[in-house]
Amino acid sequence: MGDITEVKKRLREARSVTVLTGAGVSAESGVPTFRGKDGLWRNYAPEDLATPEAFARDPSLVWEWYNMRREKLLGIEPNAAHMALVEMERKTEDFTLITQNVDGLHGRAGSGNLLELHGNIWKVRCTRCRSIEDNDDVPIDIPPYCATCGCILRPHIVWFGEMLHEDVLEAVYASLGRCEMMIVAGTSGIIQPAASFVAMAKRIGAHVVEINLEETPNSGVVDETILGKAGEVLPGLIDD
Repeated sequence: MGDITEVKKRLREARSVTVLTGAGVSAESGVPTFRGKDGLWRNYAPEDLATPEAFARDPSLVWEWYNMRREKLLGIEPNAAHMALVEMERKTEDFTLITQNVDGLHGRAGSGNLLELHGNIWKVRCTRCRSIEDNDDVPIDIPPYCATCGCILRPHIVWFGEMLHEDVLEAVYASLGRCEMMIVAGTSGIIQPAASFVAMAKRIGAHVVEINLEETPNSGVVDETILGKAGEVLPGLIDD
């Protein structure tokens, strides 16, 4: 198990810190996961809707689902974990926050150097001209169209079967290649490529700390595992 005192000391001394967050951090704000028996919507599973094929077949259906997800995010606020990471960034010379979450809560909390691996549900991308813009309409026009070229817009989300955006991955790998400390919070350690980030950081000698409610496949690889809620553990790492 992790030694909080030692982790705080290492964090204060580290010049370069990379943090990876997953669904567990958002769940503490009440963000639903949309998986399992509670994740079904109109008898569809997320894996059946979040694909390029589903969008090509019925874009209105896909947009109905994303509109529902947007509606469920209304009123949900960043939690103590989000805010602690903002403060951690302020105190760290070189700080990178990588998130698997698409809810936009890290950005709303004020995180600056933020890499959203799977995109952002509050952004749209044109299927023709590829322009990306913020959109917080709830409900959103279904389907929405690009104001520039008139073509249909899609959620700016990385769907099943799609590659992660190359520029985001390049920035991720750059941060992992120079970090002295890595914190992994609220992620299962199963979904690739994020599941491999811990091993990459370890290879360059980073001290890796895992924060999660239970042990994960990464627990045998990291230097320290702290069991608990990210919203309780992370604030404790930055208090003076």
